[in-house]
Amino acid sequence: MTQYAWWQTGVIYQIYPRSFMDGNNDGVGDLNGITQRLDYLQWLGVDAIWLSPIYPSPMADFGYDISNYTDIEPLFGNLEDFDRLLEQAHQRGMKCILDFVPCHSSDQHPWFREARSSQDNPKRDWYIWRDPAPDGGVPNNWLSNFGGTAWQYDEQTQQYYLHMFDARQPDLNWRNPEVRNAMLDAMRFWLERGVDGFRVDVIWMMVKDMQFRDNPLRLDWKPGDSNESIQIGVYTEDQPEVHEIIRGMRALVDGYAGDRVLIGEIYLEAEKLVTYYGPQLDEVHMPFNFQFITMESWSAETIRSCVDAYEAMLPTGAWPNWVLGNHDRPRIATRIGCDQIRIAQMLLLTLRGTPTCYYGDELGMENVVVPVEMINDPPGKKNPLFSRDPERTPMQWDASPNAGFSAAGIQPWLPIAQDYQQQNIEVEQQDPHSYLALVRALLSLRHDIPALSIGTYTAVLDVPEGCFAFLREHEEQRLLVVLNCSGPDLELTLPRLGQGHILLATSLDREGKVELSALQLPANEGYIIEL
Repeated sequence: MTQYAWWQTGVIYQIYPRSFMDGNNDGVGDLNGITQRLDYLQWLGVDAIWLSPIYPSPMADFGYDISNYTDIEPLFGNLEDFDRLLEQAHQRGMKCILDFVPCHSSDQHPWFREARSSQDNPKRDWYIWRDPAPDGGVPNNWLSNFGGTAWQYDEQTQQYYLHMFDARQPDLNWRNPEVRNAMLDAMRFWLERGVDGFRVDVIWMMVKDMQFRDNPLRLDWKPGDSNESIQIGVYTEDQPEVHEIIRGMRALVDGYAGDRVLIGEIYLEAEKLVTYYGPQLDEVHMPFNFQFITMESWSAETIRSCVDAYEAMLPTGAWPNWVLGNHDRPRIATRIGCDQIRIAQMLLLTLRGTPTCYYGDELGMENVVVPVEMINDPPGKKNPLFSRDPERTPMQWDASPNAGFSAAGIQPWLPIAQDYQQQNIEVEQQDPHSYLALVRALLSLRHDIPALSIGTYTAVLDVPEGCFAFLREHEEQRLLVVLNCSGPDLELTLPRLGQGHILLATSLDREGKVELSALQLPANEGYIIEL
């Protein structure tokens, strides 16, 4: 195991700071709240926490619009609070990864304030500016991911600036060496403070087409689809020059001791995704693999096809990873239904590669209905159907008012789930058959059995429709994972595998020897079987 980095053998847990724990009872989660709950994360068995942005921000996009890359947003605390959190996490054997947002800054960042002061300001070229089109309109057809044009007209300097997200998030010009140096300096600041790596936001969109050509339209787009899917981002994403920039980031991270990690947020098809490992494995350590989040149908056949194709595409030596949920997509329980979430969690924590868990998914939290008047998310304010607030609601700690997130009488920034009195950490910790108990048991097995953390993966093909089965093997250890991704009970006939011993069932109520020549697999059930 010593030949593997911690980020290969470990499990990452994403925390959305606004929603994890309110330490000062102002209705918003903060750093001290996270520190208070580190014992829970240690009990759960995760190896690293990834914090969504905690930098100073006007909160136009809740921290993804940064006004200072080397400080802490006062809403969350201060640098002393962060240092304490980092120290306490390290004392418990946990790593800490920060979100880094290099594609754009806030329009309140001093860099942009200078840039928009005049066309000849030294920082003007730190952002992307264009003259109006001949008819006085926008420079091209590029669209913002948050709706509408990606260009904002600046009256003072009579030019448009680019924003691929909210208008208050102007895109930085990564073709400018000064921008690159400034952003690397910001990364250096946190690395020297002791952070264990970065998850880099929209890393595949840092560079845009030099000729500013129009993006082609999607012929299959229809009303009701998201704004970001109207166009094919041929000229606004995945530009060849971005790989050189990422290699510079990777070289910086690799210069620090302790196996620091660089993870890239990349929503691309697998064929393109794997190119971000780099030709010499010299780009991101892990390009986030969102296939389970974006797949249109949840079935054994779709899952197996996805896993096998991804494994086949990985460059030699590249380390895989899997994600079930995050702050931008509906929760897994909402997407696939509660009947299958135990299967989903067993899948995530038994596949080859590093799993990333989203806070609250270990409880089976679902999306929460957020009244229109309480929507905070910028896309949701334009169209409630596209709000990301429902998957960002406060963590459910106990049955007390506000689910233990904030004190009684405090209004949390988003509403609490109505079922929080039955579905919360305190209740599920006491129930040996709870979903939380299953997640903890899976994490424990993953830590204890090298076949699960570093072993090989081989799909088992001779199984009935609706079943996904695979082997995980390391040295003398051989494990069979069988997952019933369908409603009916199934019978597996695998005589070549002989006998086995069930180490863990998703229902948490079956163990012992089984004959694999006639294995009964109930609906929505999964087993980890030692051969």
